[in-house]
Amino acid sequence: MTQTKSSNYLMSITIIGILFFIFGFVTWLNSVLIPFLKQACELSNFQAYFVTLAFYISYFVMAIPSSYILKKTGFTKGMSVGLAIMGIGSLVFIPAAQMRSYPLFLLGLFTQGTGMTLLQTASNPYATILGPIESAAKRISIMGICNKVAGMIGIFVLVELLFSDATVLSEKIQSLSGGELAAELDALSSRVIAPYSVMAIVLFGLALMILKAPLPEINPEDTVSDSSEASQKKQSIFDFPHLILGVICIFTYVGVEVIAIDTIGLYGQYQGFDISTSSKFGIYSLIALVVCYILGIAVMPKYISQKNALISATILGIAFTSCALISSGGISITFVVLLSFANALMWPCIWPLALDKLGKFTKTGSALMIMGVAGGAILPLAYGAISDMTNRQFAYLIMIPLYLYILYFATKGHKVGKSA
Repeated sequence: MTQTKSSNYLMSITIIGILFFIFGFVTWLNSVLIPFLKQACELSNFQAYFVTLAFYISYFVMAIPSSYILKKTGFTKGMSVGLAIMGIGSLVFIPAAQMRSYPLFLLGLFTQGTGMTLLQTASNPYATILGPIESAAKRISIMGICNKVAGMIGIFVLVELLFSDATVLSEKIQSLSGGELAAELDALSSRVIAPYSVMAIVLFGLALMILKAPLPEINPEDTVSDSSEASQKKQSIFDFPHLILGVICIFTYVGVEVIAIDTIGLYGQYQGFDISTSSKFGIYSLIALVVCYILGIAVMPKYISQKNALISATILGIAFTSCALISSGGISITFVVLLSFANALMWPCIWPLALDKLGKFTKTGSALMIMGVAGGAILPLAYGAISDMTNRQFAYLIMIPLYLYILYFATKGHKVGKSA
């Protein structure tokens, strides 16, 4: 019996790991799409960051509907539906590229984000409650490695497909005008058709695989409910103020993580690197994330608690941001890369601190947490607006107050209302 239980647990973790791999492959391609669409669709910095707005705003819009879907379908079928929706979003890239239509590209990204919302609303709490809450950050860190390794692969492949001749292409585009320029930009836009067609096929295939996979359905009420009298009196999700503060914390955290990775390509150009080189900087950021995830798996919770890990990570984020602001060239870029090292453990630490003691409200709480991912929509756009008004380096100043809020949640916010 114990051996069977262990085998089922391993199977579940493996399948969830595959899903987190898919998250990473799709999500971190945005760091390549931003400079690509900026050139292909002739956009300003502010307009280019509508890529992150379209993708991440879907988390805010669709999180609550996703929780209702999950109540009807359960976790496992909901994951399959999410993958299928992501496949549809990938297919939208085909007409978008053919027409070189930025709004249509944004629709494809929003649709992908919608599928991702459903997938994440199911898989994040699934990974959190699949085992003891004290080791949830370790499990989510393992999932994070799958996520970021996929991101590295995706960025490398897409950069090679889109920017293999970037320097020559940029010079050529700058020398053209009128119909010749439009024709060259149309040809550039069409480069995304093949990779996104393949992506759609893979996503539909995975949707079928998950539908038939032997994933156990977990009842959150049986796994994380608090039997105390105070907990039983909770009548609404809003009776858990630490959760609401956690949603805000996820909003700020996703904002700093997306800014750190999705802006580094254009920031590299600002610091004098060519587009083919700077577009790969996101890979180094993801490597930094993976290194810290491995460190987190080794030390949490045996040597450091989830709370203290989050405090340490936030202090590092403030320090690295300050250094990126006062340095230049490759040194400044290095500190922006190191921001990802600081950010790595925030997601796996925030989730269990925010979902702790929610019991029957876990699915709804997870949906609210996923709504907080909209920070990846709003805050990079704010960065883009500031960079248009000042420059791409000064705009990183926006990250300091965001890190300060995460520090508040780590020290005090996660405890608010728990004793009530």
